[in-house]
Amino acid sequence: MSLRISTYADTGVAVVTLDRPKRLNAIDLDTAAELSATWRALRYDDSVRAVVLTGAGDRAFCTGLDRDAVVPQPDSPYMQDDPLLSIGPKANDLWKPVVAAVEGMACGGAFYLLGECEFVVAGAGAEFFDPHTSYGMVSAYESVLMAQRMPFGEVARMMLMGAAERIGARRAHEIGLVSELTEAGAASAAAQERAAVIAGYPAEAVQGTVRALWAAKEGARAQGFAQAPHLITLGNLPPDRQAELFARRSGAGPRIR
Repeated sequence: MSLRISTYADTGVAVVTLDRPKRLNAIDLDTAAELSATWRALRYDDSVRAVVLTGAGDRAFCTGLDRDAVVPQPDSPYMQDDPLLSIGPKANDLWKPVVAAVEGMACGGAFYLLGECEFVVAGAGAEFFDPHTSYGMVSAYESVLMAQRMPFGEVARMMLMGAAERIGARRAHEIGLVSELTEAGAASAAAQERAAVIAGYPAEAVQGTVRALWAAKEGARAQGFAQAPHLITLGNLPPDRQAELFARRSGAGPRIR
């Protein structure tokens, strides 16, 4: 199992932990399936009224799709399989509030998760970036999701600067990506405290509010997602060229904002 799930009956909070610290909590196909199954199972657990999502260890919340994951693709420009599209709570029809607790790196495919959480609490050492363009890949779904979280200029800069620059926790808080900044290592505890407050309110009112909030976002997200597969097909370099760029750039140190 690559997830740990802890439930606290006294608070009504469940903590879902990505538990692959040696892989920087990157998501392989098994983890993607576990996440989807977990969100769907939580729909039926009335004792859980709010959720905290975090990553094991202090090096990373999540670094996106595991580079060793093999994702077979249809031999057609009109069809594309993306295992990360099904890893978020909203993609699995869970309308209970989810608070993300971020320590260390959150990058690339991690935004599929952060983009479907209600808000983000981050430790002082958190860093956010998207390396897609550096490796000859289109940042499509990530850009759509983060464009709903950050000012346009900030998300454009993050996506276009790629692996050369990271947004530090303080800057992420200033621009609204992070709603609360804690000391390093304290994000999960703070997120659980906030989730417990929310879980103490009537569930129907909370879930209705969550659904209303996301209704305001769904039109723009649906339009952006509709364009994403074509942009990825047109703009991605072949895998061997991506691997060359990754090997060439992996030693470069990023600038921290």
